[in-house]
Amino acid sequence: MAAKPLPTPTLTFATEKTPTESIVRCTGEIRSDTAQLLKTTVKPLFSESKTVVLDLTNVSYMDSSGLGAIVGLFVSAKAANSQLKLINLNQRLKELFSITRLGQVLAEGRNPEGLTPP
Repeated sequence: MAAKPLPTPTLTFATEKTPTESIVRCTGEIRSDTAQLLKTTVKPLFSESKTVVLDLTNVSYMDSSGLGAIVGLFVSAKAANSQLKLINLNQRLKELFSITRLGQVLAEGRNPEGLTPP
């Protein structure tokens, strides 16, 4: 009996640009096999916009590779004199950022309410 391959969840993006920011709406899972796609999609936006917003409303899962990708994007934003904002995190993602204390790091200089659980 042959094992059925597990379906591969994808990560897709819808990007909207305004005069002040680029908004990237992410859908799917940010994990080891999709983290590089996130970085290659978002990183070029730092040279185009002073603020890049990652809308994580439809992100159902993030692993350590996803966290690493977010941290890498945060560093790239700082190097480009840009800002990375994360919005609409579900409760699970808020807890993940809180447990790892990355919420505090990423919220540097602004209200961390969106990254930490109530």
